Amino acid sequence: MTSLARWCLRRRTAVIVLWLVALAGTAAAALLSGPAYSNDYAVPGTEAARASALLDAGFPGQGGDDTIVWHTDRGTVRAAAVEQRMTEVLHEVAALPGVEAVSGPYSGPDGAARISADGHTAYASLTFTDAAPGKGLAKKAVDTARSAADGNLQVALGGTGIAGAEGKGGHLSEIIGIAVAAVVLFVVFGSLAASLLPIATALVGVGTASMGTQLLGHVMNVADFAPMLGTLIGLGVGIDYALFIVTRHRKGLRAGLPVALAAERAVATTGRAVVFAGGTVCVALLGMLILRLSFLNGVAIAASLTVVLTVAASVTLLPALLGVIGHRALGRRERRRLAAGGPGPDEQPTGAAARWSAFVERHPKLLGTLAAAVMLVLAVPTLSLHLGTSDQGTGPASSTTRQAYDMLGRGFGPGVNGPLTLVAGLDSAADRLAFTKLPEALRHTEGVAAASPAEVNTSGDTGVISVIPTTSPQSRDTSDLVDRLRGTVLPKATAGTGVDVHVGGMTASYDDFAGIILGKLPLFVGTVVGLGCLLLLLAFRSIGIPLKAAVMNIAAVASSFGVVVAMFQWGRGSELLGLGGAGPIEPFLPVVMVSVLFGLSMDYQVFLVSRMYEEWLATRDNRRAVRVGLAETSRVINSAAVIMISVFLAFVLSGDRVIAMFGIGLATAVALDAFVLRTLLVPALMHMLGGANWWLPAWLDRRLPRISIEPPEPVEPLAPVAAEPEASGVSPERSLAAAGV
Repeated sequence: MTSLARWCLRRRTAVIVLWLVALAGTAAAALLSGPAYSNDYAVPGTEAARASALLDAGFPGQGGDDTIVWHTDRGTVRAAAVEQRMTEVLHEVAALPGVEAVSGPYSGPDGAARISADGHTAYASLTFTDAAPGKGLAKKAVDTARSAADGNLQVALGGTGIAGAEGKGGHLSEIIGIAVAAVVLFVVFGSLAASLLPIATALVGVGTASMGTQLLGHVMNVADFAPMLGTLIGLGVGIDYALFIVTRHRKGLRAGLPVALAAERAVATTGRAVVFAGGTVCVALLGMLILRLSFLNGVAIAASLTVVLTVAASVTLLPALLGVIGHRALGRRERRRLAAGGPGPDEQPTGAAARWSAFVERHPKLLGTLAAAVMLVLAVPTLSLHLGTSDQGTGPASSTTRQAYDMLGRGFGPGVNGPLTLVAGLDSAADRLAFTKLPEALRHTEGVAAASPAEVNTSGDTGVISVIPTTSPQSRDTSDLVDRLRGTVLPKATAGTGVDVHVGGMTASYDDFAGIILGKLPLFVGTVVGLGCLLLLLAFRSIGIPLKAAVMNIAAVASSFGVVVAMFQWGRGSELLGLGGAGPIEPFLPVVMVSVLFGLSMDYQVFLVSRMYEEWLATRDNRRAVRVGLAETSRVINSAAVIMISVFLAFVLSGDRVIAMFGIGLATAVALDAFVLRTLLVPALMHMLGGANWWLPAWLDRRLPRISIEPPEPVEPLAPVAAEPEASGVSPERSLAAAGV
């Protein structure tokens, strides 16, 4: 690290140019190639996947799920004025370039089925030429159809294609998060130049990674939320990592070190901790690969790429920028004090940090019990976690897709928004006869509102039946119906016929996906926790430190999930925040959040315990080690936590429910980790355990390789260096020479 830092300082212009070229090059390549994201939740081998494959082979080219829905408060949709107005609008939509067909309720053999029993609601099927229409086409269809609305007639559009017109554009969430981070950094540093460096470093690293993620989508399956998730994680950790390095650099400047030497030592010490912390985040993220789910593989690699590039920027681009700004990394008052009085001794922790550390030392049992109680209470909602579909029924009440969803549900029953698809391969006339008898048995099944007549394709080898549940796609009852159909109803109805019927559809697909994830979750969590414990074992030569870290990380995950469940699944405040109504949690959310949270939790563990371990090695006094470590690191950890929380919460404004879940979950976890676990529960436990914190069997100590996260700085005296603002123009070589290096 020392050689790397020295090279970057001596060739700082080349380093800055290389990073800007990398950013510009990936951005140009991404813009030229375009996006290629895929939200394919199908897991090969599951029943829903087999149903989908049979349906695609037997009924190719079926339209999407987009609809135009209208509702009248007075009179019916069959009224002449309403029929004439909507017929004209449907023709206008059908004439739009990119629209393949519009099938309405006023014509065709199945038109009557598109009008509700009370006559107040009707819908038309909308089919685009492209399964994923552009945002402009979707918005044009929405505007054209909704032009028919008046005081009595309500019109709304729903479906996957239409949802693309509702995504919020711009980068408001990123801008707000960065602005808050800049304010916090300025308060911490008192220097505008120093406060801008972590942001500039993070932006370059995250920007390069975001463009790289778009390119990655052309070679593997990458979800469309992966760039936003990567940006969320990258900005949080990138700004924090740079904050830690700049803080150590400023300490060196105040001690009288030349600019180049201060930056070199900051990277060689704290930079190593940053690399270690970033490595733990990547290990946790790449743990998703053991699940062998292509949908999550792309997310894991994209997020890891972002972390790798932000770490690389922190240990290469940041020292180059520190060399450029010179002593302006210190505030004006600090520079004047340094020039007038020369370097002084290291500042000892005083004020609130020192008082709090002493308070924890005096009352470890009481404070530890209080912190544990807070974590347990917040974790309780996690026990009711329900993984499943989070569809357009959970969107904001003001969105056209949510309005269409609600109108269809009120007019035709909630199950119409998520029909189940029963598909079977038919090898003979006997199979076709048996399959055509199924709808009658299905109509008498509990939880089934309606079953369409069996439809057989032209070649006669595939049949399909659409089943409308009595409950919404998000309901547990619908999931129970899927299990009942698969487990008892269909096997009994097809016994002795040889017909194998597969249940597919949105709810079935999500249930299968969730089942696969839950089945592999223990292995995944065990792997991530085990690798994290191994890294801490090597770093701190202790059994107790890794075990406590594992328990704390699990506590942070459980409590943050409790908040996510209460807000999104129970609907406590989600509608007020514009995040839609209550609904189940996305099946992939636990895996991704566990990966990210374990990595982020490990960061604070590393930075806190590293200082405690350093003091323990010097004094062998556990009480002093814990007290000094907490007092000296709590301010920077809390500042870093405030920045990360601000960045994560800002992403609630993205308009994307999944990203909002991540933002709130991660912000909650970081807040609990920094302000409850690392500054309260962890030091309280370490005070209670005493010297046992650092116990390691002698036989294991001899066999473990020795690594050092953050080596101590050299203690040899250095000649004081004048702190002039113009020192930014002094070359690293001259600064190093002046220090005798």
